[in-house]
Amino acid sequence: MTSVTVTLAEIRETPLSVDEVFRSVSDPRAGGICLFVGTVRDADHGKGVERLDYSAHPQAGDRTRQLAERLDGQGRTVRIGVLHRVGALAIGDLAVVVGVSAEHRAEAFQVCQALIDELKSTLPIWKHQRFTDGVDEWVGLP
Repeated sequence: MTSVTVTLAEIRETPLSVDEVFRSVSDPRAGGICLFVGTVRDADHGKGVERLDYSAHPQAGDRTRQLAERLDGQGRTVRIGVLHRVGALAIGDLAVVVGVSAEHRAEAFQVCQALIDELKSTLPIWKHQRFTDGVDEWVGLP
C-alpha cells in the first residue's frame, strides 16, 4: 500500500493558489496529478450573479481534513490537498482548489471527483449568492 499524506486541508479568507495545491501534492511516486478548480461564475439559474459570500461552520476545516484523510486511507492516492475560500468573492475568484496525486491517473481522477463531490454535499459551508436583479439566495443550508 502506498504511503499517503494530506498536505493541505484548510478553509481560508484569503485568495487561493492553484500553484500552492499543485506543489503540495507533487511527489516522485505520483504518475498522475488531478486538479479541480472551482470559480465564481457570472450566472446561475439563468440569472446574472453579482457576487457571493461563503460562510463556514467553525469545524469546516476539521471536517475537510477528516474527509481527505478518509479518502487517503483507501490507499489509492499519494497526496491530497484541499483549499476552500470563505468571505466575499467576486466573479472569477477561486472558491475551491482540490489536488490529488496517485501512482496512476485513473485513481487521481476518481479520488479528485469523489473529494469535490463529497465536499460540496457534506461540508458545512454555505453560499449566499447576490444576483444582478437584486434577488439573493442561500445555497447549502441544512
